[in-house]
Amino acid sequence: MDQFEKLLEDNGFKGEIDMSEKSLETYSHDASLFEIKPQMIVFPKDSDDVKKIVSLVADNKHKIKDLSLTARSAGTCMSGGAVNDSIIMDFNRHFTNIENVTDKSARAQPGVFFRDFYEETRKNLVFMPSYPASRNLCTIGGMVANNAGGERSLEFGKTENFVEELKVVFSDGNEYVVRPLNKIQLVKKMAQKDFEGELYRKTFDLCEKHYDSIKSAKPNVSKNSMGYNLWDVWDRETGIFDLCKLIVGSQGTLGFVTDIKFRMVPIMPNSGLLVLFLKDIDDLGEIIPKVLESKPSTFESFDDATLKLAIRFMPSFLKTLGLKKFLHLLISLMPDGLQLLRGVPKLVLMVEFNGATPQIVREKIHNLHQELGKHRARYEINGFEEDPTYYKSEKFWILRHESFNLLRSKVKDKHTAPFIDDFVVNPEYLTEFLPKMRKIITKYKLLATVAGHMGDGNFHIIPLMKLDDLKERAKLLPAMKEVDNLVLEYKGSLSGEHNDGLVRGPWLKDMYGATVLGYFKKVKEIFDKDNIFNPHKKSDADWDYSFSHIRDNF
Repeated sequence: MDQFEKLLEDNGFKGEIDMSEKSLETYSHDASLFEIKPQMIVFPKDSDDVKKIVSLVADNKHKIKDLSLTARSAGTCMSGGAVNDSIIMDFNRHFTNIENVTDKSARAQPGVFFRDFYEETRKNLVFMPSYPASRNLCTIGGMVANNAGGERSLEFGKTENFVEELKVVFSDGNEYVVRPLNKIQLVKKMAQKDFEGELYRKTFDLCEKHYDSIKSAKPNVSKNSMGYNLWDVWDRETGIFDLCKLIVGSQGTLGFVTDIKFRMVPIMPNSGLLVLFLKDIDDLGEIIPKVLESKPSTFESFDDATLKLAIRFMPSFLKTLGLKKFLHLLISLMPDGLQLLRGVPKLVLMVEFNGATPQIVREKIHNLHQELGKHRARYEINGFEEDPTYYKSEKFWILRHESFNLLRSKVKDKHTAPFIDDFVVNPEYLTEFLPKMRKIITKYKLLATVAGHMGDGNFHIIPLMKLDDLKERAKLLPAMKEVDNLVLEYKGSLSGEHNDGLVRGPWLKDMYGATVLGYFKKVKEIFDKDNIFNPHKKSDADWDYSFSHIRDNF
C-alpha cells in the first residue's frame, strides 16, 4: 500500500490517508458480526479526490490484483456492507454539507448524519421519512446505499421513493448526475459515444430484452433490499428510465454517491398512539387487517422478551435518557406494571396515527380503539414534540428502539449476532409463520428478541450468541438455512431494510433463482467490470468468504 499512497500524493490527493494499526482495527468492524481488516483508510476532501482515487484504482487494478474500494460513513450497517479487505473511503469526515433545503426538496452530501439533516429540514416543517431505527447514528449516504426503511415505511415507503437525483462517481473515474429520464432524454443519453452512454445503453438493453422476466422477479412484499432493483429502472407504460432506482440499495457496488437530492414531505403536527397487549398471537389474524384498513402511519411491535429485558435493565435507561426523561418513563410505566400482574403479553402492538389537527388524530384512534378494545387496547394522544403528554406514548417507542442496544451492551458473556434480523413476510401469513419461526429459535437455543414493523411483516430477530465458542458458531449456517427456507416458503424477502452485505448476499440465488442472479451479475459487469467497488457483496457474495470473517473478539 505504500506504493499506492505515493500514487495518491503524486496525483494531488488533498484528503487524509491513514494506515495506522489502531484505525485499521476500528474500520475492520461495522454493526454486523463480521471483521475484515482493510488495506488503508482515505478521507477524500471533495469529488475531485473521489475521482482521483477511483481512477487510480481502475488504472492499477491489473498490476495490484487485490486493489479495491469500499465506501463508508457512520459504519452502522448490520449486514457487513461497510467492511472489506479494500481501501476504505470514509465520507463522514468531509462530505458533510447540507447544501439546500426547501419545502419540496433537500440536497446534501452522503456523510451528513440523518439527525443533523432532520433538524435542518424540520425548520421548513418537512422531513425525509424513510429513516431507520439507527436514525441518531446513521448517515444519509448509508441510507441510500442500503435503501433504508423504518417505522414510517408503512405510510411512505423506503428511501428509493424519495431520491430525486444523485451525483455518482462511476468506475471510469468521472462524476455523473443520475436522475429519471423520459424516453426522449434516454434516447439522447444512449446515443453518447462515451462511458455514460454505454452504461445507459447496456442497462436499457438488459431491462428491455428481459422485461417480463425482470418485472416478475420483483418480490411481492411491502419492501425489499435484496439484489439490485432492476424491476424499477425501466417502465414501458410511463416511458421513464431511472438509474437512481439501481444505485439506491446497491451498497456502493456500482459507484460512489457524492451528492443526494431528496424529496421532502410535510411534518404532521399531531400524533397519537394505540397500544395493544396480546396474550395470544392467534388474534393477529383478526387484528392486522383491521389496523391496516385504518391506514396508520406506523404499526410496530415488540415481544415479551423485549419487555422482560427492558424491565430487567431499567436502570440503564437513566444513562440513555437523562434524569428527566427517565423519571417520566418510570412513572408512566407503573400502570402497565399493574397490567403485567395479569400476565406478560406475548406481543405489544403500537399503532400510530398522524394528522393536521388533534381532532383528526383523536377520531382515527377512537374508531380503531372501539373495534379492538377487547384486545386490551389503550391509547394516548400527544403532540408532535413537547406536548405535556408526550412521554405517555414515548415509553413504548423507547422500549421498541432500545432493545437492540440493551442486548448489545448488557448481556456480557454473549454478543448480538444479526444474521436472521430483517426478513419480510406478508402480514396475512404471520399467524402461521411466527410460531414456526419461534420453533426454530427454540430448536437452536437462541436468546433473541423479536421486534419489527408489523404492518409490513418486516421483523428484526437478533440473537445473542457466544461466537468465540465453536459450538455456538456452528449454529449460524443451519439456523440461517432454516429461517431462509421458511421465509421463502411464505414467498417473502430475506431483507426488507438492512440489505445483503456479507450475511445475505450468498443467498440471492436461493431467493431469485439462477436466471435473475445472472441479470444481477450482468449489472455488475456493466457498471464495474473490474470489480473495484465493494467486492464480495451482491452478485459475487460467497458464504465461505463471509463465514471466514466472522468476528472472534467483540
